[in-house]
Amino acid sequence: MGETRNGSLLISDFVLSFMWVCSGVLVKIFVFHFLGFQHNFIGEIVKLCFSVLNLFFFAYLAKFARGASYNPLNILAGAISGGFSRFLFIIGARIPAQVLGAIYGVKLLTHMFPEIGNGPKLNVNIHQGALTEGVLTFMIVFISLSLARSIPGSFVRKTWISSLSKLTLHVLGSDLTGGCMNPASVMGWAYARGDYITKEHIFVYWLAPIEATLLAVWIFKVLFPKAIEESDTKPKSD
Repeated sequence: MGETRNGSLLISDFVLSFMWVCSGVLVKIFVFHFLGFQHNFIGEIVKLCFSVLNLFFFAYLAKFARGASYNPLNILAGAISGGFSRFLFIIGARIPAQVLGAIYGVKLLTHMFPEIGNGPKLNVNIHQGALTEGVLTFMIVFISLSLARSIPGSFVRKTWISSLSKLTLHVLGSDLTGGCMNPASVMGWAYARGDYITKEHIFVYWLAPIEATLLAVWIFKVLFPKAIEESDTKPKSD
C-alpha cells in the first residue's frame, strides 16, 4: 500500500509541475493575446485576477492528489521535520519528479509557442539575487507553515491568503530574479536555455531558497513546536 501511495505521489508531482510551468505562460497568452488586453495597469490587474484563480485551481488539485506538489520547497519543509526515510524519498524521488515535470513542460511550451521567451533570468549580481530569492522564500515558507497550523479558517480563506502572499512576493522580486520561489520551475527554463549548471543558477535558485526554507522551518519550530507536529500528521495541500 505504501509503495502504491509513493508511486501515485511521484506521478502527481510530475503532472502538477508540468501543468504549473505551462499555466503561467497560458495565463499570459489568454489575457494579452486571446482577450486582447495591453501590457498596462488594467491588463496587469486582469492577469493578476486570473493568476489568483490559477493558484486556487492548483491548491484544489494538490488537495485532491493528497499532498502532491509542484514546488520542491513545499515538500522540503515537510521532509526536514519528518523521518529520515521520508527525507530520502522526497530528496531522491519527489523533487527529481518535479524537476522532470517542469523540464518537459517547458519543452512543450517552447515547441508550441516559440515566441514566449526564455523564462525567468537573473537581472542583478549573484549576491543580490541569492539574497532576494532567499528572503522571498523565507517569507512564503513561513506563511505556508503558519497557514498549515490548526487555526480557525477554511480552506478557501487560507488559500486566498497564500495566493495573495505568493503573488505579492512574486511582483516584488520579478524585476530582480523573476520572483520564482520554485527551483523546479526555474530548472525547466534554465535547462531549455542550457544554463542550468551555472554558478548563478545553482546559488540563486537552489541553494538560497533551500537555505531559506531550512531557516524558516527551524525558526517556526522554535516558535511553534506543537504546530509542526500537528501539521506533520495532516496531508499537505500547498
